[in-house]
Amino acid sequence: MNADLHCHSTVSDGQFAPTEVAARAHEGGVTLWSLTDHDQLGGQREAREAAQALGISYLVGVEISVTWANRTIHVVGMNVDSENEQLLKGLESTRNGRATRGVAIGEALAAVGIPDCYEGALRFTDDPDMISRTHFARYLVEQGYAESTSDVFARYLGDGKPGFVEHRWARLADCMKWIRDAGGEPIIAHPGRYAYTPVEFSALFDEFIQMGGRAIEVVTGSHTPDQYREYADVVRRYGFEAPRGSDFHGIGESRVGLGQLPPLPDDLKSVWERWL
Repeated sequence: MNADLHCHSTVSDGQFAPTEVAARAHEGGVTLWSLTDHDQLGGQREAREAAQALGISYLVGVEISVTWANRTIHVVGMNVDSENEQLLKGLESTRNGRATRGVAIGEALAAVGIPDCYEGALRFTDDPDMISRTHFARYLVEQGYAESTSDVFARYLGDGKPGFVEHRWARLADCMKWIRDAGGEPIIAHPGRYAYTPVEFSALFDEFIQMGGRAIEVVTGSHTPDQYREYADVVRRYGFEAPRGSDFHGIGESRVGLGQLPPLPDDLKSVWERWL
């Protein structure tokens, strides 16, 4: 099963529309696919119809922004009902404040000598209410302030950097409830990206399990090969299941293309076994 259950479109911060992302998934040999835009289900119908036309099995997904221990983490809601009222309301409440934060990021970057960033970032999104740090990163690369979007985050937009603006996202308990009430499976996305101590990670995983969580990402485009092995060991230790997803955003911004990740380790149980 060539599953790719984590990627993004122009509905959030990807480079391509859902139909084009589907086409790229098909070209990459993906047989089970999910579009998981940030805090938004607006691209699901287009994605599902495109997948069906290409003969790709499809699962509805969304990546939800959560604040836990004063840092941002992401939880993927997989195989959810895209019409569930509580989930839709929760995502709407989570999206609120993105535009205000965007203005604040623009002001923070202007204060260190980089003007007009908010207006520049708006050119990279179809929806001003969905403006994100990725859109700012693309503008800064275009203007020559950095060589890549990852370089932008390291120099300007990451935690503690000049353009970082703190924002309170959804609570983990609320996020888990929205996903569960919509019939879905909560999955901690790319844990290797979070700067938690071992004690904090232990607390996060314990709380996640207590709330009904049973899956984390291991083989993902946001992890290094060393982190594949590290988080495979975490999965074994906690008895988690694992998905597989490229976290594809676009050309030049993702480590791997859709469908191009190595398989899960043979001894790990995949999240999709129960659904297929």
